Amino acid sequence: MACWLLKSEPDEFSLDDLQRLGQARWDGVRNYQARNFLRAMKPDELFLFHHSSCAEPGIAGIGRIVGEAFADPTALDPESPYHAPKASAADNPWTARQVAFVEAFPRVLSLPRLRQLPALADFALLRKGNRLSVMPVSAEEWAAIVAAARA
Repeated sequence: MACWLLKSEPDEFSLDDLQRLGQARWDGVRNYQARNFLRAMKPDELFLFHHSSCAEPGIAGIGRIVGEAFADPTALDPESPYHAPKASAADNPWTARQVAFVEAFPRVLSLPRLRQLPALADFALLRKGNRLSVMPVSAEEWAAIVAAARA
């Protein structure tokens, strides 16, 4: 079973929001590589919920993928900040996922703390210039992150 990392700005959608709702739609991804990762996910796979573009960026907890990928409705909504003018009901290239809350870590696992973990030497999130909002996480990376977060 694959593991993933999904990034969100907490002022837009946070782990606390997901916990309060129980489940929510993960939408608004407008990068083809990130979209392809969304499509590759399988139901019940887990993801790390990363807070980005905030005072304390880092991994806040764990979520779970629910159901199959589907066309992102925000692409068709002219009122949405994620509206894609070239998308249509017949040809919508963008993907969304339903996700569920699993666990909140006792504290956010910060980027400086992640950089201290030897198992994350090649972790895509920590590479300079990596701005993908969806990415795979290896089993070794997952184990190191979860162990550090729960310590």
